[in-house]
Amino acid sequence: MLKRSLIFLVAGLAFHSLGMMNPVFSESDDFKNHLMTMTILYDNNPYDHRLKTAWGFSCLIEFERNTILFDTGGDGRTLLENVKILNKDPKTINTIILSHIHGDHTGGLGSLLREKSNAKIYVPGSFHQEFDRGGKVYGATVVRVNAPLEICPGFHSTGEMGHGIKEQSLLVNTPKGIILITGCAHPGIIEIIKKAKTIVRKDIYMVIGGWHLSSAGEREIKGIIEAFLKMGIQKVAPCHCTGDRAMAMFKDAYGKNFIQAGVGKVIQIDGSM
Repeated sequence: MLKRSLIFLVAGLAFHSLGMMNPVFSESDDFKNHLMTMTILYDNNPYDHRLKTAWGFSCLIEFERNTILFDTGGDGRTLLENVKILNKDPKTINTIILSHIHGDHTGGLGSLLREKSNAKIYVPGSFHQEFDRGGKVYGATVVRVNAPLEICPGFHSTGEMGHGIKEQSLLVNTPKGIILITGCAHPGIIEIIKKAKTIVRKDIYMVIGGWHLSSAGEREIKGIIEAFLKMGIQKVAPCHCTGDRAMAMFKDAYGKNFIQAGVGKVIQIDGSM
């Protein structure tokens, strides 16, 4: 089991999607009339004090018949304990998306696959080839993502981004607008938003996740906030590696449109909001 888990911390992939460089989201009435629920299962920021906090990130997205997990946190035991307390069933997860190779985003995968062995896993194209073999051990299917890709109707990957730490983010079409979910935003949160806007060809409604601003200074953070506002981001829910200073500054700037996020936070979106 230890060997299998280590395989997932090494990682690899490459999946080409011809003609998907500018995917267009589904805009059907059925999509707009359904409730979507996003639950943060793993984070180093507290919210629901029944749950354990730990360095890392994982977000569960439930919509119609789709249950998608974005990242798996750093530790499988913590992830599954939080899942149990929140009364979620890991066997309902049919799709897993990993943002990047770091262990605080992939570490819970082995434990999760022992609960749900036949999931489809979408990983950035730079993951090590060993990752494919690790997935097969559990009966999972690994899909390598390079370019922007439709994962299922209403859900798109930005494709692999960055020159150092390669990372993909998730775009979700909701009744209120496009939501962007990031793991750590190593390629730069502004660059990710710019890329997202070229994919969906519209403004981004909300940005959720880690933005890698823990070591950023006040001037840099202020510039990023100004860019968010200029690009039309209406709501923000920073967590994980964003850092206390950046989260406080975003809270001051966004006021009621700032969402306090952390482990156990539930965000529900439907057509009535």
